[in-house]
Formats: sequence, structure tokens, C-alpha cells
Amino acid sequence: MTAVSRFELILLLMAVIVVLDLIARRFELPRAAALILGGIGFAVIPGTPDVELDPDLVLVLFLPPLLMASAWFTSWRDFRADIRIILQLAVGAVFFTTLVVGVVTHLVMPSLPWAACFALGAIVSPPDSVAAKAVLAKLPLPPRVIMLLEGESLVNDASGLVLFRLAVAAALTGTFSANHATFDFLWLATGGMMAGAAFACLSIFVIKRIRDPDLVIIWTFLNAWISYIAAEKLGVSGVLSTVTCGMILGWQQHELFSATIRTRAIAVWGVMVFVLESLVFILIGLSLRGVLTRLGGADALMALLPATAAIVAAVIVARFVWIFPSTYLPRLLIPSLRARDPYPPLAVPFVMSWAGLRGVVSLAVALSLPEGFPGRDFILAVTFAVILVTVLVQGTTLAPLVRLLSKGSFTTLHTSMLSEAQARALVATAQLAAVEKESLNADGTHRHPRLFEQYSYRVRASTRFSEETETLTPHRIEHFTAVLAAIAAGRQELLRLHRSGEIHDTVLHAIEQELDLEEVNVQRFV
Repeated sequence: MTAVSRFELILLLMAVIVVLDLIARRFELPRAAALILGGIGFAVIPGTPDVELDPDLVLVLFLPPLLMASAWFTSWRDFRADIRIILQLAVGAVFFTTLVVGVVTHLVMPSLPWAACFALGAIVSPPDSVAAKAVLAKLPLPPRVIMLLEGESLVNDASGLVLFRLAVAAALTGTFSANHATFDFLWLATGGMMAGAAFACLSIFVIKRIRDPDLVIIWTFLNAWISYIAAEKLGVSGVLSTVTCGMILGWQQHELFSATIRTRAIAVWGVMVFVLESLVFILIGLSLRGVLTRLGGADALMALLPATAAIVAAVIVARFVWIFPSTYLPRLLIPSLRARDPYPPLAVPFVMSWAGLRGVVSLAVALSLPEGFPGRDFILAVTFAVILVTVLVQGTTLAPLVRLLSKGSFTTLHTSMLSEAQARALVATAQLAAVEKESLNADGTHRHPRLFEQYSYRVRASTRFSEETETLTPHRIEHFTAVLAAIAAGRQELLRLHRSGEIHDTVLHAIEQELDLEEVNVQRFV
């Protein structure tokens, strides 16, 4: 396939992505599931070119920006508060799943060496950050549950990749050292976090010296790849490096970026993440043909179906077996922990167990197995099956399951923090104090009476809404619906003035940007 042909294929895939996304929205399907199914359907069409994924390119191209985007908006305070649970999932669950899958694989495929069995376990053990983010985005889950699942998916790739490297080395050399494995794991993890912190400091230094918003946004993308590639070159975890860098920059962005840069960066990153996530899932579907070819066709795949089904079941069941005891046993054995963090309802560990979706990282790692590795084709087929089942079955049923269990099951997850309405009231009060200080004359009159009146009204309105949220919500919706109508009328008049030649393009763009920002802000309340 020529370079032009590859480019044309990418353009075609982008058009298919648009159609599949519309279908997913129409039938309320997870976008990841629709894209994988679309990729499979596209792959079986006669004449469709073969798609061979380069595992190294997949990891380098897709993983760093998607990890950076997820880490950027992760709450460091919440992440640190629940680090125990996140490590139980990201390290404990990965190790346990690797062990279970390795044992089950050896039982159903006795001819496969133990090291190869555990290599398969390491490949399919970590849930994928891309798949998790894509499916969890619109689920009505408590914020803490979403944070735990996303926090796990940010860290567990490092655990899985370390175990994978050790298993592959053991399979190829025939030797395994527990001490050496422990040292490698600690070095990769610690070194990755230290490298990420260093890259974050470097990035902050550069950003402070860049004035142009476009250059700052470009630098944020470069920083995602730099933190990953450089860490891998140093022999430490590129995943943890990127995650650490992203979390530090996300924490500092409020002081580091201007409002203009932040608004534009969110828009640019949103489009880029959508494109990358969509391409990842449709490429997974397209790679089905290559998997079937390696195995010798559909007949060979059917012969391996019982063993594959047993391993897929082991992957799913192992997560349940790990999460339920690790959720309740520590609280049962440690009274202080139980008092600080009471038992969650059964719906919480159940949903978290069912949300273990696998994705592009597992496929890319499986493809990276060296030629001649024992059971390589079988491992690749099982990995593909795990991805299909977890995304298509678990991902599709997760939303109905959450809606079913959310009827009272999640109400025990309270927070002592202020609500959004209460925070708005306090912010409005602080703004009024600043306006009053700037406006008040010595004789008690105001230099800016209209401004003072405007901010006084904001304080009264936000305070009342924080106290009577349920009663006033319908009135607020009506208010902002009227505001949207006013914005639409203003936009229509602006376009009329431009089309009639009464205003210049620069005036159009300036006022249109103001209307856009106002509309984006108002739509949050309707």
C-alpha cells in the first residue's frame, strides 16, 4: 500500500467514524462498541485493504496524548485520597488477574509453556484507559467511582507492561528471578514518576516563556510524546511518566494558562482526543482479518473457541474475585478505616468489576510479541476475543446496569464539599467585594453604579439558588432558555449586518466569539 493509499484509507475511516458515531448516538450505544463493530464489518468487505498495526507505532502515536488528556483533568486531591484503592486495582488486580489467567491458560492449553501463559495474563490483565474513558464519559456514576476507575486505568498499564516484559524474558531465556523482577518493577515505576515530574517542570519553564496561544497548545501535545518517549529511552515507565506529567500540569494549569489559552486548548484537545479514540477502536475492528489469517481462517478459530471462552471468562471473573474481598475485607479488619470510609453498597464493587474493559494497549502489546514466541498466534487471538467481549458485551450493558443499580444504590456516597451552587454564591460574594472596593467613593456614592448593581444581583440570585435549588431549577431553565433565544437573535442580526456589507469580517469574528463564549456558558444550565 502506497503512502497516498494509506492517507486515502485514513480519510475514508474518518468518514466512517462520523457515520458510526451518529448511529451510536441514535441507538444509545457506547461509541467504542459501535466503532469496533464498524471496523469488523468494514474488514470483511471484499477488496478492503489489509490493515497491519505496528505495535510500537500504536503505543507511541495513540497512548501518550490519550493518557495526558485523562491525567490532565484527574483531581490530584481525590487521586491521593484514594491511592490505596487505586493501587489495589492497578497493581493488585493486575497481578491477581495475570496469575489466574496464566493458570487457566495452562489448564486449557497444556502444551503452552508457563511463561507464555503468564505473558497472556499480563497482556489482558490491565483495563484500558482509552476504553474506560470512552465508556464512562456519560454514565450516571458517583464521581468517586469514576475517579477510581479512571485512576486505575492510568496506572495499571505500567503494571501490566512490567509483568509482560518479565514473562517474555522468562519464556525466551528459560530463567526467572523474583528479586530481579521486583527490582525492575520498582525501578520502572519510581523512575517513571520521577521522569514525569522532571518533564512537567521543564514544560512549565517553557510555557512561561511562550506568549503565543497556538505555540503553547502545540507544546502541550509535544510534551505528551516527549514525556513518554524520553522515559522509555531512559528505561523507565513511559506510562507513569506521562501520567505524572499530565497530573502536575493539570494541577498548575489554572495559574499557568490564560483564559484564552485554556479555552482554545480544551477545544483543540477535545477534537484530537475524539479522533484518536475513534481511530483506535475502528483499527481494532479492522485488524480482525489479520488475526484470522494468522490462525488459518474461521475454522481454526472455531476449534480454539472453548479454550478462548474459558480464558475470557477467567479474565472477567478474576476481577470480581479480587474487587469484592479487597473492598470489604480491609474495612472489616481495620475499624479506623471503616469509620473513615464506611462499607459501600454492593452496587459499587459490582459496577467496578463489570467495568474492566480492555482495548488498544492489550492488542498492541500482543502484536509486539516476537516472531517464534511460543503460542504467539493463539495469544493474539485470545487478546482480540477479550477486547471484543469486554467492549461489546460489558461496555454495551454497563449503562443499563448502572441505571438499574443507581436507583438508591449510590446514594450513600456523600461528600462533605460544597455544592456547585454554594460555590457560585461564595464566588459572587468575593466578586462583589472587589467591585465595591473599586467603585466606592469617599462620600458613599459609586463610580460604577451599574456594575455594582449587576454584581449585587448576582450575589442575591446565587445565594437564593443555593438555598432553594430544587424549587428554583425550573425557573433557572426558563431564564437561560430566554437567554439562548436572545443570543440566537443577536447572532442572526450579526450575520445580517455582515452579509449586507455593513460590518467588516474582523467585527463579525470579535462579536461572534463573545456570543459563542456566552452560549457555551449558558448551555451548561439548560
